[in-house]
Amino acid sequence: MRNMQVDPALVLFCVWLAGAAARMAQSRGHKLETYTQSRFRREARMDQGGSHKPGRPIYKRSPDMTKSLMTKSEQLLRIDDHDFTMRPAFGGPPIPVGVDVQVESLDTISEVDMDFTMTLYLRHYWKDERLSFQSTNNQSMTFDSRLVKKIWVPDMFFVHSKRSFIHDTTTDNVMLRVYPDGNVLYSLRVTVTAMCNMDLSRFPLDTQTCSLEIESYAYTDDDLMLYWKKGNESLNTDDRISLSQFLIQKFHTTTKLAFYSSTGWYNRLYIHFTLRRHIFFFLLQTYFPATLMVMLSWVSFWIDRRAVPARVPLGITTVLTMSTIITGVNASMPRVSYIKAVDIYLWVSFVFVFLSVIEYAAVNYLSTVQERKERKLRERLPCTCGIGNPDDMMIDPQITGYGSMDINTMGNYGMPENGGRQERMLAQVALNDPQMASQMKPSRGYVNIWIDTHAIDKYSRVVFPGAYILFNIIYWSIYL
Repeated sequence: MRNMQVDPALVLFCVWLAGAAARMAQSRGHKLETYTQSRFRREARMDQGGSHKPGRPIYKRSPDMTKSLMTKSEQLLRIDDHDFTMRPAFGGPPIPVGVDVQVESLDTISEVDMDFTMTLYLRHYWKDERLSFQSTNNQSMTFDSRLVKKIWVPDMFFVHSKRSFIHDTTTDNVMLRVYPDGNVLYSLRVTVTAMCNMDLSRFPLDTQTCSLEIESYAYTDDDLMLYWKKGNESLNTDDRISLSQFLIQKFHTTTKLAFYSSTGWYNRLYIHFTLRRHIFFFLLQTYFPATLMVMLSWVSFWIDRRAVPARVPLGITTVLTMSTIITGVNASMPRVSYIKAVDIYLWVSFVFVFLSVIEYAAVNYLSTVQERKERKLRERLPCTCGIGNPDDMMIDPQITGYGSMDINTMGNYGMPENGGRQERMLAQVALNDPQMASQMKPSRGYVNIWIDTHAIDKYSRVVFPGAYILFNIIYWSIYL
């Protein structure tokens, strides 16, 4: 019975051990709570306005960084209060937009591509009451391109432009200035390459007029009235503008209406500028070389007709040089379907050079024919053997009709140095002898065969320069 009693100390120890195990299980359950559940519980307490214990952090939701805050200037202009996709005074009369242009440079004028490149400052003026703001000192506010994307601006474009861009170095060259009463100045720096229809019929003595055309792309004249702000004074040019081949004579502006069958009537602004080409470059590169080649071809008229190796290469060289000049000029020009002024001059010069070659061919041919007929006549004349020998040359004055004759005059018959003189003398001898004349009656052609072939060169020395000088007088009087 004594052994059945329980020790009180052991019971107390067991009770204490059970309580410690329960406390450990409860703390372990708290640790197993997920982070998400704890965050949801904290957010729920914050939404219910519960207070937090001191020393614990307050968890707040991070702001959305994708939404930019409005600047003070945008708040002042009330950008979010209006729909700037619509033009000012929508539904009312057309909004007037004034334009002025400052031409900075004329970069290139291309005859091959029929275009020009211009850099300019394009400025627009209009009034948008939605942008009016309160100002104590009545000062305007100036902005860059970032605000331009948030408000309404005129949608101008360049008609017949091939390439254009807004300068963006070091930043976009765009300026927006807003006044307290709602007036707006919008300025940008643009380089544009536009088409220019050139008439090259008088090239290089021509004057060209090119135009840059500005127009609204979407708004017709019912919505937008485009005009030059100060008339012809709206166009200003830099005094340092100069071109290598052209002299800028004048700039002026005009305004017209353009009609499109699908959309209607549009206001169009024109910038006209007149250019006159400098002639000195082409005088040195084209006209002077062509004139010298023509003059060089005339040298063959003073060279002996028997000097074939001298006259033929000279003529061929001048012809080939003229062909090279013509090819070089046409290589830098557009392939137009009409004749230019420079073509007329070069081709007429080419014809003169070509005719000088033909002239020597005629001289050489007639000389050959004359020598052939001379041999036939010498064979038919009696005592021709005595004529060929100067020592045996005896001529009766009653037969020939000459009272006295120098033996040196006839002694060199057949020699080309003064062949024309002996040929005429031989014809006189043959005609004064009745016996010879009776033998030559059946051949009347012998009376006309004695052609002085030197006369062709003599006439050419005068006719060719005279005709070319006359052509130059007519040419320069027409095109200058």
